Amino acid sequence: MNDQTIRIHPSVDTGIRHGDPAFAGGRLHCNCAENPVEITITGNTAHNHVCGCTKCWKPSGALFSMVAVVPRDNLQVTANGDKLRVVDPAATIQRHACRDCGVHMFGRIENKDHPFYGLDFVHTELSDEEGWSAPEFAAFVSSIIESGASPDMMPAVRARLRELGLEPYDCLSPPLMDLIAAHVAKSRSAMAA
Repeated sequence: MNDQTIRIHPSVDTGIRHGDPAFAGGRLHCNCAENPVEITITGNTAHNHVCGCTKCWKPSGALFSMVAVVPRDNLQVTANGDKLRVVDPAATIQRHACRDCGVHMFGRIENKDHPFYGLDFVHTELSDEEGWSAPEFAAFVSSIIESGASPDMMPAVRARLRELGLEPYDCLSPPLMDLIAAHVAKSRSAMAA
């Protein structure tokens, strides 16, 4: 298997499309042919990345999902919200998926003490509009082994990610890890006061 045959995600396999900083938002739809769930996002996404975790929704044949965040107040369910269900109520990120096609429409953190509370997780490939923020890195890369990828292919996967301009991490990117650590430190200081 050469690096070109490794299918990371359909949105990046042929190269990364740059986002438009002035993009005003758009709509995401599930894969149902009739009565699709629709969410409307005001403004652009941030921290877009490909993710190898086993919880995120991935298109068929992709090793990674592609996930970005938006402020919670910028996301509205605008059609067929009655079809949404939470995939795993015990998970930190409450992933709301279409009960018919299974596509995850958005993930929401309800724990107000979580560093990412107030951000919703979305899959911009579910939109027909172009201009969403481009993926910046690859997170939880080793986790694709848990999904069935052979450990032997990991050097080629990491090489392909780098070739695409997506630095591979087995956690989140350093700026996001710094944000989490700062939140924890601030919480501890507040508890000690």
